[in-house]
Amino acid sequence: MTVLVLDNPDILAKAARAFASAAGQLSASADRPHRNRFHYGFNKHTLDAADIDMLRRHATYLKNHPGIRVRIHGHTDNFGSAEYNRFLSRLRANAVARLLIQEGVPQTAILLTTWGSERPLTRPEDHAANRRVELEYLTLDMAQAL
Repeated sequence: MTVLVLDNPDILAKAARAFASAAGQLSASADRPHRNRFHYGFNKHTLDAADIDMLRRHATYLKNHPGIRVRIHGHTDNFGSAEYNRFLSRLRANAVARLLIQEGVPQTAILLTTWGSERPLTRPEDHAANRRVELEYLTLDMAQAL
């Protein structure tokens, strides 16, 4: 058996792109919007116009790739009670899901998870960074296993 070892990064990158393209993976990830995190003001669950535009791009991607699902993670900062923070994180995640559904994404392609303040992005003192919704893309196989 002969083994070919490639140590040229350019050749490796071209081979990886060719392999992914042949498998249909590169085209699916190439047009996916890269921004998956959306931040909120204190005690708010509405997004600004730029965030809504980006979520519409996510909706277009999801409609064009029916084998992919998205999990929406709702988060809050640590102000307020744990019960209220879970409620607020649910409002944030539901608002994003509602927008995606209004844009034509099937409800079955959306999964919701709400964390309240349990999973801060940074230190708990960084309140603004922790008030967010995150989108996590899942393949159909991963979504069914969860």
